[in-house]
Amino acid sequence: MSEFSRTYDPRQLPGTAVDLVASEAERAALTKRFGLVRIDRMEARIELVREAAGASATGRLTGEIVQSCAVSGEDLPVSIDEPVNLKFVPAGGPSAPDEEIELEADELDEIEFTGSQFDLGEALAQTLALAIDPYAVGPDAEEARRKAGLLDKDTSGPFAALAALKKSD
Repeated sequence: MSEFSRTYDPRQLPGTAVDLVASEAERAALTKRFGLVRIDRMEARIELVREAAGASATGRLTGEIVQSCAVSGEDLPVSIDEPVNLKFVPAGGPSAPDEEIELEADELDEIEFTGSQFDLGEALAQTLALAIDPYAVGPDAEEARRKAGLLDKDTSGPFAALAALKKSD
């Protein structure tokens, strides 16, 4: 089960925009899942529309997270503001293992679901995960690099390890 589960039946959509807000416990579970320092806010306003085969969800996901700087490890606050444009479609039949499947550009945002409900919350959690920059750096990153000797052209770079091996001969 997803840490941020919000299920909907396409046959019984509300007909209006829905507001989804992650609780403190849900944010804590997502923080652990995505390896963040914390998630201070995660919310979305989504327009759900029933379609012939499933539903579409459009809107925005916003949030405030704190992640670690990729270089110094310091806390780095980040604002998230991502457009959401998803289609939930019933799962198709199984494909043969060697069957070639071609996707059109408008099919790339489709999420298959089984049964009578889809999980919009899990799709939004995955949208948040994709918005996180795994190599985000903070204002003290250059200083941390300098202290670690990573900015010295003689001791860093693609050929530094080879030069060190050559000196030890």
